[in-house]
Amino acid sequence: MTAIVDIKNVTKIYGKKGEKQFQALKGINFDVAPGEFVGIMGASGSGKTTLLNILSTLDQPTAGQVTINNQEVTQLKGNQLADFRANEIGFIFQDFNLLENLTARENIGLPLALQNVNAKKIDQLVQTIAQRLSITEILDNYPTEISGGQKQRVAAARALVHEPAILFGDEPTGALDSKSARDLLETMDDLNKNDQVSILLVTHDPFSASYCQRILFIKDGVIGQSLERGQKSRPDFYQEILTTLGTFEQ
Repeated sequence: MTAIVDIKNVTKIYGKKGEKQFQALKGINFDVAPGEFVGIMGASGSGKTTLLNILSTLDQPTAGQVTINNQEVTQLKGNQLADFRANEIGFIFQDFNLLENLTARENIGLPLALQNVNAKKIDQLVQTIAQRLSITEILDNYPTEISGGQKQRVAAARALVHEPAILFGDEPTGALDSKSARDLLETMDDLNKNDQVSILLVTHDPFSASYCQRILFIKDGVIGQSLERGQKSRPDFYQEILTTLGTFEQ
């Protein structure tokens, strides 16, 4: 089975030759199988944000290959890159990134509108994903009129409405209270298990990570360890993550 995401020897160096340089990533290798829920954990400065920026095509690696849904993204330029990002990638940010002057419905449909999908089709797709995420009753509300948890569900719907190959989450529960965070994670878990949505979650939160099937631990630009959930319950996996973090980050 071909991986949805395949990373080979990815290196990222900041700074010009002859000047002081910083190597943020040092030959990263991993892949994400179709329908897999993978977490990346690491402390601030570990390289996880740099890695996510490269995976989501917001940044380019200094060396190495990034293949997403059978396309080598480091070779894409201009309109090709914009089209790839619009079609293949879904992204949930920590701070929602909703446009305040658009309703929830309009925010969710925005990626499709930018692809010139016709209005009737947009409405159908928005309605379908809104039902899936239980937010149909707030579609005509503006972001200022809904809760943090609802905002993040709208953001998740926007990330999923175009059926991307991979959903990236950048600390998506970071701005939520504990109940809203749990609700969002349960929803992501449900989408993964029942809709086979492939998810890559970047987080420093062990509770969020415990919903993943596999966790990669990054430190000083290197993936030094991984954990597989296997048949463990989520609470047991959570405890294993805490134990691993205790030794890994020393």
